[in-house]
Amino acid sequence: MSGHSKWATTKHKKAVIDAKRGKLFAKLIKNIEVAARTGGADPDGNPTLFDAIQKAKKQSVPNKNIDSAVKRGAGLEAGGADYETIMYEGYGPNGVAVLIECLTDNRNRAASDVRVAMTRNGGSMADPGSVSYLFNRKGVVIVPKGELTEDDVLAAVLDAGAEEVNDLGESFEVISEATDLVAVRTALQKEGIDYDSAEANFVPTMQVQLEEEAARKIFKLIDALEDSDDVQNVFANFDVSDEVMAKVDA
Repeated sequence: MSGHSKWATTKHKKAVIDAKRGKLFAKLIKNIEVAARTGGADPDGNPTLFDAIQKAKKQSVPNKNIDSAVKRGAGLEAGGADYETIMYEGYGPNGVAVLIECLTDNRNRAASDVRVAMTRNGGSMADPGSVSYLFNRKGVVIVPKGELTEDDVLAAVLDAGAEEVNDLGESFEVISEATDLVAVRTALQKEGIDYDSAEANFVPTMQVQLEEEAARKIFKLIDALEDSDDVQNVFANFDVSDEVMAKVDA
């Protein structure tokens, strides 16, 4: 889920000890399988697979599950499904634009899940193209802070094409063009800087500022969407202040 980044970071931490951990594992495994099918089983020659494996390891997915997913995706082991990516567009409460990225082997089930989650939680579906123009595809790398300063991260990634480094509280978010993602991630690795995830995401060009009640509604909608096994990512163009976030967390 990517909207307000601090919320994403909070959620990222909670996910590890969350009751939905099994669901999260399944989505990470699916990512690996699709990456291996698309670009081959060698992570060194397949950056998308490399990043999918890295993200899964950061979330403590067992190595045997990761290896198995790579083999299934590459056709070296039976049982791989034929997943396709489908994007749905819609509006949440308070006119928040929502992009829903599905990875599914059943288009009808995915469409039904998304529609039900949207209509039951104050959202509505929109025509293709009516929401996506509010987002740009960008490379996003999340770097845990530790002892690092913003300048440390900036110095490492500036020549690799990074556009901005944002302070998310307990981590930094490095934004680049999607085409520069691998260069940025590689630059961090060269400097010995650890990162939690590196992936191409949809980043909003403008954001809707939400108060507490509206924030609760949008989080409820996003939770309902992410509860579907077919929904891989949800992107939304809202922002929530630290004060409002504290109230929601409480």
